[in-house]
Amino acid sequence: MFKTLEEAQNWIENIKRFGSKLDLKRMEKVTEILGHPEKSFKSIHVGGTNGKGSTSTYLKNILNHAGYKVGIYTSPYVVEFNERIGIGDNYITDEEIIFYSNQLYPLTEQMLEDDETVTFFEVLTLMAFLYFRDQQVDYAIIEVGLGGLLDATNVIIPEISVITNISYDHMKQLGNTLESIAINKLGIVKDNVPLVTAIENINLFPLFAEVTAKHNSRLKILNFDLVTEIEVKEQTTFKYNENRYTLNLTGYHQVKNAMLAIEVIRLLRMINNVKITENDIYEGLKTTRWPGRFEIFNHNIVIDGAHNIDGIQALVKSVKSVYPKKHLKCLFSVMRDKEHRKMIEELDNFCDELYFTEFKYQRRADAEELFLESTHYHKSFHKDYQAIFNQLRNLNDDEVLIVTGSLYFISEIRKMLIN
Repeated sequence: MFKTLEEAQNWIENIKRFGSKLDLKRMEKVTEILGHPEKSFKSIHVGGTNGKGSTSTYLKNILNHAGYKVGIYTSPYVVEFNERIGIGDNYITDEEIIFYSNQLYPLTEQMLEDDETVTFFEVLTLMAFLYFRDQQVDYAIIEVGLGGLLDATNVIIPEISVITNISYDHMKQLGNTLESIAINKLGIVKDNVPLVTAIENINLFPLFAEVTAKHNSRLKILNFDLVTEIEVKEQTTFKYNENRYTLNLTGYHQVKNAMLAIEVIRLLRMINNVKITENDIYEGLKTTRWPGRFEIFNHNIVIDGAHNIDGIQALVKSVKSVYPKKHLKCLFSVMRDKEHRKMIEELDNFCDELYFTEFKYQRRADAEELFLESTHYHKSFHKDYQAIFNQLRNLNDDEVLIVTGSLYFISEIRKMLIN
């Protein structure tokens, strides 16, 4: 029996990341043993390469403002482990994590006897399902962990499926082409369940049309030409369908995530006859904050978990808008399995000074390896991320520090900033 959060968390974080078989059979088996908790609440399933977390949080806050009890399941965490599972503005408590860990541990041991390893992400997903069932949420926003088709969350039948966008990430698991990645993400499409998406690559439109037609699913692809008067500063404002919106999340990409949330809510209002006003949408979007996503400290330090090439490109675009003519220092650390060479190429052409570092995490790339991939004229590498960050944070009026790369790295830097 686990008695402390530390014991429960250690157990969860040391479970194998991937099972011996890549399929949903384990999840189907354990949800059946648990009495199908995932069928006890309505859900919205959010997949895609980037923007899942922001879009999920926008949806949660809009529904929350409209008076619904809303669960959210998201990953990875930035500040504390409990962030992965929440209801409204509150995270699951330490005591609840211990309680559900003690429920799930015997089940995972029982599965081991049958030579089946329930994975790290499957345990977390089951915990979220049990928690949302017991708390009797009206809706749960469920973020896909990786891909879609074989993701542990894909045992749900949602009210609406959402795909934010498709770009290169997790290619080892999802394939090397945008088509193969898209096919995997489209695995969340269910029969007669509508799909709303913000994909912009028109070459993928026929594939989306084909898959949704096969499932008799209504397809809504966002039209970004309908957005006007975008202004990206420390707050982001834009006009869409004659309504003006304000976001506390910065960036052009956040306009797309917000639009996606607006369209999902409008569709939900239509198909489920839920009472959500335009003011609920406005306030839900405006009150959304998301740690580690273009988060600004002291007006001159930006932390952003841009962990793939699309994320870096979005970051670059936003920084140019918010901080024109500033001298840019960048501190970068990333996971070894990411496309870091391409990411560094973007930063080489963008930053005035580029610093590479590393932190304690088994999958992280070495600072020196990243340094050697860079062609920047003003670059250096530093093994001690805390020391280099403390050195760089003392900025002149015309300087801005951008800290980016892995979300796990951002989490460590954020702790230093909060302290």
